[in-house]
Amino acid sequence: MKLVLLTIGLLALAFAGIAIKIWSKKDGEFAGTCASQSPFLNQDGQACGMCGKLPSEQDCKKDAITE
Repeated sequence: MKLVLLTIGLLALAFAGIAIKIWSKKDGEFAGTCASQSPFLNQDGQACGMCGKLPSEQDCKKDAITE
Protein backbone atom coordinates (compact mmCIF):
# COMPACT_ATOMS: atom_id res chain seq x y z
CA MET A 1 0.00 0.00 0.00
CA LYS A 2 2.90 2.35 0.74
CA LEU A 3 4.30 1.75 -2.73
CA VAL A 4 0.97 2.62 -4.37
CA LEU A 5 0.68 5.86 -2.38
CA LEU A 6 4.28 6.77 -3.15
CA THR A 7 3.70 6.13 -6.88
CA ILE A 8 0.53 8.23 -6.91
CA GLY A 9 2.31 11.01 -5.03
CA LEU A 10 5.23 11.10 -7.47
CA LEU A 11 2.89 11.10 -10.48
CA ALA A 12 0.89 13.95 -8.95
CA LEU A 13 4.11 15.88 -8.38
CA ALA A 14 5.15 15.36 -12.01
CA PHE A 15 1.75 16.54 -13.33
CA ALA A 16 1.87 19.55 -11.03
CA GLY A 17 5.33 20.46 -12.35
CA ILE A 18 4.16 20.27 -15.95
CA ALA A 19 1.04 22.32 -15.11
CA ILE A 20 3.17 25.01 -13.44
CA LYS A 21 5.47 25.14 -16.47
CA ILE A 22 2.52 25.56 -18.85
CA TRP A 23 0.93 28.17 -16.59
CA SER A 24 4.13 30.22 -16.33
CA LYS A 25 4.86 30.24 -20.08
CA LYS A 26 3.42 32.86 -22.43
CA ASP A 27 0.36 31.39 -24.20
CA GLY A 28 1.04 28.04 -22.49
CA GLU A 29 3.49 26.89 -25.16
CA PHE A 30 6.64 24.88 -24.62
CA ALA A 31 9.82 26.11 -26.28
CA GLY A 32 11.23 24.04 -29.10
CA THR A 33 8.25 21.80 -29.74
CA CYS A 34 9.12 21.04 -33.36
CA ALA A 35 9.85 17.31 -33.19
CA SER A 36 11.22 17.35 -36.72
CA GLN A 37 14.06 19.59 -35.50
CA SER A 38 15.55 16.72 -33.49
CA PRO A 39 18.61 15.29 -35.25
CA PHE A 40 17.56 11.81 -34.12
CA LEU A 41 14.10 12.08 -35.72
CA ASN A 42 14.99 14.19 -38.77
CA GLN A 43 18.11 12.70 -40.31
CA ASP A 44 17.27 13.99 -43.82
CA GLY A 45 17.23 17.70 -42.84
CA GLN A 46 13.60 18.26 -43.84
CA ALA A 47 11.62 21.34 -42.81
CA CYS A 48 9.22 21.26 -39.84
CA GLY A 49 5.76 20.03 -40.76
CA MET A 50 4.05 22.58 -38.50
CA CYS A 51 5.88 25.83 -39.21
CA GLY A 52 8.28 25.14 -42.10
CA LYS A 53 11.43 25.91 -40.07
CA LEU A 54 14.61 24.35 -41.43
CA PRO A 55 17.05 22.67 -39.00
CA SER A 56 19.62 25.41 -39.73
CA GLU A 57 17.21 28.18 -38.62
CA GLN A 58 17.05 29.33 -35.01
CA ASP A 59 13.49 30.61 -34.48
CA CYS A 60 10.17 29.03 -35.35
CA LYS A 61 8.48 30.62 -38.40
CA LYS A 62 5.08 30.21 -36.75
CA ASP A 63 6.10 32.68 -34.01
CA ALA A 64 7.35 35.21 -36.58
CA ILE A 65 4.05 35.13 -38.49
CA THR A 66 1.84 35.69 -35.43
CA GLU A 67 3.79 38.73 -34.15
